[in-house]
Formats: sequence, C-alpha cells, structure tokens
Amino acid sequence: MSQQQQTTTLQEIKNPTPREQNMPAVTMGFGSLQSFELMQRAARLLSSSTLVPAAYRQWDEKKGENPNALANCVVSLNMAQRMGADPLMVMQNLYIVEGRPSWSSQWIIAAINGCGRFSPLRFDLKDLGPKEVEYETTKWVNRDRQVSKHKVTVANLECTAWAIERETGARIDSPRVSIEMAVREGWYGKSGSKWQTMPEVMLRYRTASFFGKLYAPELLMGLQSYEEAADIIDIEMPEAQPRPAADLNQLRTPPQGKAAAPATIIEDKNDDKPNTPESQAGEPGEPEAGTVAGPAGETSQQAAQAQQQNGGADEGPSYAKVRDSLEKAADLEVLDVAADLIGEVFDQGQQEELRTFYRERKDALTNPPAAAGTTTRRAKPQQTYNAE
Repeated sequence: MSQQQQTTTLQEIKNPTPREQNMPAVTMGFGSLQSFELMQRAARLLSSSTLVPAAYRQWDEKKGENPNALANCVVSLNMAQRMGADPLMVMQNLYIVEGRPSWSSQWIIAAINGCGRFSPLRFDLKDLGPKEVEYETTKWVNRDRQVSKHKVTVANLECTAWAIERETGARIDSPRVSIEMAVREGWYGKSGSKWQTMPEVMLRYRTASFFGKLYAPELLMGLQSYEEAADIIDIEMPEAQPRPAADLNQLRTPPQGKAAAPATIIEDKNDDKPNTPESQAGEPGEPEAGTVAGPAGETSQQAAQAQQQNGGADEGPSYAKVRDSLEKAADLEVLDVAADLIGEVFDQGQQEELRTFYRERKDALTNPPAAAGTTTRRAKPQQTYNAE
C-alpha cells in the first residue's frame, strides 16, 4: 500500500498538474476582485473591436476617443451574464434613447421564441376599415403650452400577438394595438415615425413588446423596445416663469426719495511703494479705471453729476474741506491722498481751482524755498599760479 502511494507521488512529481486546475473557477461579475478584473479584461477586448456598435468602441472615426466605452462594455457584459445570452448579441441589439437603454423589437421576438416556454410568436392582423380619429397636439408659443384638437381619417388596422404556453397548452394573447391607438397616443403623427409608412410592421413590433413585458419580463429585464421608447419619450418644456421688466435708465438712476449709493474707493494694495510723481500717470484727482466706482460702474465725476440731478442727496466733500487738506499736507504722500478727493467735488470750476492749488503745493514741497536767516556760501574761485 505504501509502495502504491509512493508510486503515485512519483508520478505527480514527474508530471505535475497545471497550476490553473487547482485554482477555483472565476466568473465575470462584481462579487470579488478576480471576477471584476476578468470582466474588465473582457471589456477591453470588446472595446477594441470594430464589430461592436460605436457606443462600445474606444475610438470612433467620427467623434474620436470614447471615454465611456469601457464602462458601457462592462454593463453589457453584466446584462449578458444575468440573461445567459451572448455578450456580442446584447451589444448589437441594445440601443440608447434619451439616456435609457432599450431593446430592438427583432431581439424581443427572438428572445421569446428561443426561451423554450412558448411556441413561436404569431400575429393576428385585422382590417377594421377607415375611421375618423380625434387627437390632440401640443405647441409651445412664447413658452406657453397650447393644446389643440384635430381629426384625421386613417385605415384602422388591429393586431394581436399570441403564443401557446408549453407547460399548460393555453393560448396567450397580447393586448390589442390598433392604428386608432397609435393616433390617440401621439405615435402616428410624430416626426420621422414609421407608423404612416409601414403600419403593419409597427403593429407587430408593438404587440411583441407588450407580450414580452406581460408574460416574460425577466427576458427584457424591464426594458422597453427601441421603437416604443422613441414614440413614448418626449421632451417636456418647463412652465413659463414671469420675468420682471426693467429699464436700463432705472437701473442706472436711483429711485426718487432714496440716496444714491456712495462711490467706493478701491485703495492700492501696494502700500510699500513710495507715491512719487514719477510713479503716477495722469493728473491727480482724475478718477482712474478700477480706482473709483459708482453704483452702476460710473466714475466719481459721473456719480457726482448724478447726485446733483437727484437733488444733491449724499453730497461729497466740500471745496473748503479739500483745500484745507491740501494746504495742511506736510509731504507729497499726504498731498497725493488729499488730491484724490478733488474729483468728488461737484462744481467743475472748483475742481480746476483745486488742481491748480495742488500743483502749487506740489512744487512747493518738491523744491522747498530757502529758510529765513540763512545765507548761501559761494565757492571761492580757485586761483592758479604759473611756476616760473
């Protein structure tokens, strides 16, 4: 017995079994890391193929790179695994309408015929003759919904899908679908609808979809057919909201009885730089872009004129106050700060006088006069002697 066990052990050593046979079987899914990695590998393989629809390709010739290709392939693989169907078949028959996946009607008929629970699907088509049908249409005029009623005469056809259930032998019928129903539901008159050009085909497709949703919902996984989704899904406009009426002059001019908002002076953040005459551009006291802003973005001078037109409400600094500040300025930096208030004075003539006074003060501080009681010594001329 021990010799037989030793011989078996020697055979295993000489011919070892492959490592993959000892590993547990891994299936695609989201349950474990190995299953998810396997699904991603399969999704990358399918996304690089040119036989899959454009929604699953990594590169589209018309749109370029598709960042959603890998995720779309993973979803289709998951659906194929849950349904027990081929992944390529699921990709070829799954459509997206307004962000919702939907099946093609041909695939629904094939899934019902191949599930084994029913006999092949059959259709009963009846001609009910011409009929006048009343229907409603909706229009949007200036964001207002308007509903109007119309009448149309159509050749009314009626279709029913049926099959024999193998377990019970009973006949199972789908809900009846007619051209009258298509007109009343709005399918018949939609732009690009096939109900007017091929009504018999559309009747069979719609009854097959109803049959699958009623008697085999696990095959469709709760999804509609592509034709049904295109007919039912519609874009609803939001209800119109009243818009307040406003005049541009009303926005610029404050209402009567209310003071205009004071001008906002934005100071320079670079306080460490000296305020020298060379570093300034333009005349002091004139508002620069981005330094003085009024209620509606106007300059300080325009804000002063608007305040005068409104009765002088919330007046700026007076002429005497600005002149006193200029006169008491002890250095150029304080003088320049006081000069910024010149533009806030309402009267244009007073502004010119203050600017003239500012220039005089600036010259006086830049070139101060000699102090009283001091004498200026002149350099003694240097004499030269010729050495003889």
